[in-house]
Amino acid sequence: MAVWLLYAQLFASIYMTGLIWMVQLVHYPMMAEVPAERFVEWERVNVVRTGWAVGPMMLLEIGTACAMLAMRPPGVPIWVAWLGIALLLLVDGSTAVFFGPQHGRLASGFDATLHRQLVDWNWLRTFGWTARGLLMVYATHLWAIQRG
Repeated sequence: MAVWLLYAQLFASIYMTGLIWMVQLVHYPMMAEVPAERFVEWERVNVVRTGWAVGPMMLLEIGTACAMLAMRPPGVPIWVAWLGIALLLLVDGSTAVFFGPQHGRLASGFDATLHRQLVDWNWLRTFGWTARGLLMVYATHLWAIQRG
């Protein structure tokens, strides 16, 4: 069972790592290109569709990370599980505390200052999820070494 937790966490973390890089390099910068008269509707649809793309993977990542504290695969030290939780607190916490409200503010219309903050601060999540993805690759490597 612990190995399936590792695989599910690896999958969710790699998915979110790829997605956040696409958001950082493509999606967020292109928000500034949406015509002002269409921005409110675009942002509304953006939030809904993004929720469908990230919600299930974020839940999978949180669930498997918490479960790994109790059921670690052989060869994966406890500090890996705790560091994974810490990185999730960073990325998910910043999503809830900053990015969600920021999108709420943008729902009333494009604001160049808010948009710039969104792009600049998203580097925090980009590096956080990248670190998590690499951590899960490392955990899988440790488990594979232990297996022989």
